Amino acid sequence: MPTILAIESSCDETSAAICRDGKILSNFIASQSVHEQYGGVVPELASRAHMQNIVPVVDQALKEAGCQLSGIDAVAFTQSPGLIGSLLVGGQFARSLALALEKPLIAVHHMQAHVLANLIGEPKPSFPFLCLTVSGGHTQIVLCESPARMKVIGETIDDAAGEAFDKSAKLLGLPYPGGPLIDQYAKKGNPLRFSFPEPQLAGLNFSFSGLKTSILYFLQNAGKSHVYKETFTASEEEKQRFISENMADICASIQHRIITILLNKLKKAAVETGIKDICLAGGVSANSGLRNGFAAMGKKYGWNTFIPAFEYCTDNAGMIAITGYYKFLEGHSDPLSIPTSARAEW
Repeated sequence: MPTILAIESSCDETSAAICRDGKILSNFIASQSVHEQYGGVVPELASRAHMQNIVPVVDQALKEAGCQLSGIDAVAFTQSPGLIGSLLVGGQFARSLALALEKPLIAVHHMQAHVLANLIGEPKPSFPFLCLTVSGGHTQIVLCESPARMKVIGETIDDAAGEAFDKSAKLLGLPYPGGPLIDQYAKKGNPLRFSFPEPQLAGLNFSFSGLKTSILYFLQNAGKSHVYKETFTASEEEKQRFISENMADICASIQHRIITILLNKLKKAAVETGIKDICLAGGVSANSGLRNGFAAMGKKYGWNTFIPAFEYCTDNAGMIAITGYYKFLEGHSDPLSIPTSARAEW
């Protein structure tokens, strides 16, 4: 029964997990509230917080799992992608620990780990399966043939869906992180009250840049137009009054469009591949509107749908651990000299 210690530090959350024989025994996460006042993650502050958190986080994960360092068979860590300073903290700690314990080191791609989070717990998808992976920095459709064989068959050509949520929230004056707040307001609003354009992009790729611009002009014009025209530009007072009086409907309409863009491409991928086991993953998969829409589409088209538990949707070491576990079973290990990368290809 191999036991994997995993470390995740790609952005602003320090996390450690223990996986034994494919079961997650602990998954401890320390979040960083310091970024809230800046309206986004400050890379330098994130890396400093990781340095403060990593030792107690690893210690807590070991305690919750009832595990000793001497019982670890391998150390897995997030190698890429992410904030380079944050990745370096977790990576150097993992390398040092593997060296001290004389155990294999396993480098993990963050986005592959999001996909394989669907293998934590039951039921599990059968291979091959499709996974719509949606986060603040990535939007991808992945064809997963095995834990070691994955192929991106569709991705955003500009902005990610998570970024579209967060930037829209910022335009609405909502505090960081704004994506979850849009979800909360959307539950009270009419998703068909306001209409936003869907990009007409061929193939399986996504685009959210144009949608963000449309939302910007819509708010600047107090709902009168999606196009920038001097004659339609509202005063700041008119704009703020329009937003405050229609917040729930605006959020519901924005969320509805982002979700339909995502699910329409996923449906296209399912039709083209003929695959029926379909998964959702990534931080945005915690969005209730996306989860409900995904489940409804699966029921309509006869898919077998899978979504990780909430704790494995956002950045966490549990998904790094399960990925490290499958790599360990294949005899995979990496040299201590393996580089950390902010942007690494699969």
